[in-house]
Amino acid sequence: MNKSRMTGKLSATLAALALTAGLGLAGGPPASAAYCGITWGSLAKVAYTSSTSPIANVRSGRHDCFDRLVIDTKGPASAYRVTYVNEVLGIGSGAIVPLRGGARISVNVIAPIYDASGHATYSPANQSELVNVAGYSTFRQVALAGSYEARTRIGLGVRARLPMRVFVVPGPGTGSRMVIDVAHRW
Repeated sequence: MNKSRMTGKLSATLAALALTAGLGLAGGPPASAAYCGITWGSLAKVAYTSSTSPIANVRSGRHDCFDRLVIDTKGPASAYRVTYVNEVLGIGSGAIVPLRGGARISVNVIAPIYDASGHATYSPANQSELVNVAGYSTFRQVALAGSYEARTRIGLGVRARLPMRVFVVPGPGTGSRMVIDVAHRW
């Protein structure tokens, strides 16, 4: 093979590879190209603590890249397990908690909604709609699935199985906030 013909084939091969890479056909996007820098994943999030501080409030918020659920407790952070499930089941009853959305997240917190004397520390007006998430990008419904033996379960209906993260922020005062963020997309 002569040198000009070999150079032509090499140039054509390099051009094809460059075109393929430019169109994204040579593989997925680099890790740094994650949506809004989100690299959380959708596997279960778990933390263990010895606290059983009662829940004081449940609230939500919208952000540019994710929707946020916040569970306020009256003391140090509680243990939790947050995971995607096929169905959220009521604590004690085992009944399916109906939730809007294409996917469901079970939020299990070692924290009651009552104090040591049995008085309510969190008493929502509507257990099926803890917070109003109308117009949110990802959240579809937040419902109380029960509280029994210092454990509380909240069902979170979301648009689809999307990346999520969970973390705890101390304060205000002696309380803490368990934060659950679910991305708007992958």
